[in-house]
Amino acid sequence: MKNYLQRMGRSLQLPVAVLPAAALLVGIGNWWASASNDIVAHFLQAGGNAVLSQLPLLFAVGLALGMSKDKDGAAALAGLVAFELPTNVLKPESVATLLNIKVATVNPAFGQIGNVFIGIISGLIAAALYNRFHETKLPMALSFFSGKRLVPILAALTMLLVSVALLIVWPPVYDALVTFGKFIVGLGAVGAGLYGFFNRLLIPTGLHQALNSVFWFDVAGINDIGKFLAHKGIKGVTGMYQAGFFPVMMFGLPAGAYAIYRNALPERKVETASLMMAGAFASFFTGVTEPLEFSFMFVAWPLYVLHAIFTGLSLAFAAFMHWTAGFAFSAGLVDYILSLKNPIANQPLMLILQGLVLAVIYYFGFDFAIKKFHLMTPGREPVTADDADDLAIATDADDDKYTRQAKQIYAALGGADNLTVVDNCTTRLRLQLADTSTINEAAIKHSGAAGINKLDDHNLQIIIGTEVQFVADVLSHLKLTNAPITKTTTSDEAVATAPTATNITSGVTTDFYSVTSGVTTDFYSVANGQYVDIENVADNTFAKKMLGDGFAIDPADGTITTPVDGTVSTVFPTKHAIGFKTDSGLEILLHMDIDTVELNGAPFEVLVQTGQPVHHGEVVAKADLAAIKAAGKATTMMVIITNMDAVNLMKFKMLTNQVKVSDEIMLVTTK
Repeated sequence: MKNYLQRMGRSLQLPVAVLPAAALLVGIGNWWASASNDIVAHFLQAGGNAVLSQLPLLFAVGLALGMSKDKDGAAALAGLVAFELPTNVLKPESVATLLNIKVATVNPAFGQIGNVFIGIISGLIAAALYNRFHETKLPMALSFFSGKRLVPILAALTMLLVSVALLIVWPPVYDALVTFGKFIVGLGAVGAGLYGFFNRLLIPTGLHQALNSVFWFDVAGINDIGKFLAHKGIKGVTGMYQAGFFPVMMFGLPAGAYAIYRNALPERKVETASLMMAGAFASFFTGVTEPLEFSFMFVAWPLYVLHAIFTGLSLAFAAFMHWTAGFAFSAGLVDYILSLKNPIANQPLMLILQGLVLAVIYYFGFDFAIKKFHLMTPGREPVTADDADDLAIATDADDDKYTRQAKQIYAALGGADNLTVVDNCTTRLRLQLADTSTINEAAIKHSGAAGINKLDDHNLQIIIGTEVQFVADVLSHLKLTNAPITKTTTSDEAVATAPTATNITSGVTTDFYSVTSGVTTDFYSVANGQYVDIENVADNTFAKKMLGDGFAIDPADGTITTPVDGTVSTVFPTKHAIGFKTDSGLEILLHMDIDTVELNGAPFEVLVQTGQPVHHGEVVAKADLAAIKAAGKATTMMVIITNMDAVNLMKFKMLTNQVKVSDEIMLVTTK
């Protein structure tokens, strides 16, 4: 779930990046309109609002694109379709037609149906549909609608069902918010604080607009904005649901943005500064906070909860002190200056003092939370191999690729002082450390490792691949000899690069194998049982495709067969994994069950030998499923293509949940 939310956060940065420019247009337009009511002001306001008013749609398209496997435009189109369907089917006019009633009698909830919550749900559903069905092949008569063309169609059908659910669920949800709003009105300053807290907390769902309508407009008779702009009400009371936002948006959030920047990795400070500066300026000048809030809302949600608490405290304190100001657009500098001339504003200059204090609270509060809980705010994401050209470690010219990789990992771990136990399974190093928080993850990934699983403070897994044994042997020797670390950074020449062989026929350059171009290989189930998407297996190494892509089977019995025609390339000593190689050069790993290396091969009987030719459906192993389950292990069988750089196209067949060894699972074509 944490990884999923972090992916959401990164995906949202695309639509969020549009908002500062739009907010700036609106802010300048508001300022210009205060001086003269001319066409330029209205033009600027209309331009900015054209983007800001479409925030839910931007989220639907941005999330669908960002969460899809290959960032394809078809996913974005599906996100658009997914959003437009419920917002049009459930708009008041449509609901009136559906229920055969007058528009005036339609529940007001449906006037708020096109919100950010619907946009986020639409984008996530569209991305999930794309990831599952974008390579689906329909029967010949319907082949035009196969693959990516199928996804928007499925998005429309899926969201039609979602709309049916919303037709029933949405009104009580909306009514509950309105009822809640009316209740806290009577709580005075405490109520203002609760409103501020829930206002921020509901922004990820878009439901804050329903809450705002209760306090800001004439839904429940409060009409805080309307009364303030009309100079009506009680001085020091009217504006209490607006005033506390000024210290947050003008001072608090920009200070929080600075804390995020200060905690960014050195190599990410430039890009983080760009994002934070744009968001902070939009928040300070116009009061548009989404660019900042959505930058950490999902990737570091505890920080967002802290932000909601600070906002609540700000509104409560301003209301308690009867310091009031108001806005026509939002609580930024433009509206603040305009509100100074409003006769019903009460001591608005004191909000500046409150803002300065709140800036200190935000900065140190954010800084403490980020460091204490290791929050992945923008700029703190681990640097990938592509980003870490300067994070290699010096190696000798005569070292082979395994020695170079092991030396880099050894230094990145902190050497023998931090490394206590070296072990490995089929594909990954299993290490015990004195402290996993001190490792250099970027340098580990730059060594060529496929991924890192930090299990706790002392246990670490580094995914290497099927050649992990060679790296583990060198790493064990370095630890045994207490090898010193000479330096932690070096030039690009020290990057671990494997020797390569170029296939003259195809021109594909790969590690230690040649690939014949344009060959299609059929992959079959390795057992009778239930098909499982590789993303759903209970092991992050395989689910995140760190070793490669493929599929999995939950077997109904212990008879395990080969998935392809080819040759047995490897039988692992612990018997829980077998490697295959096809004539075209694909390398396949059959990994039997999850985390069973410690069973030392006891539940398995391997029936083939290295170098033996095999045909799909041929029995290669027997697995004692009862013994595996008794040991508390999962019996899932994974089939992984480990040289994905040789793959041009993967097509998954239409499947039912239950499969047999004779069922074809996918087709793979080489580059």
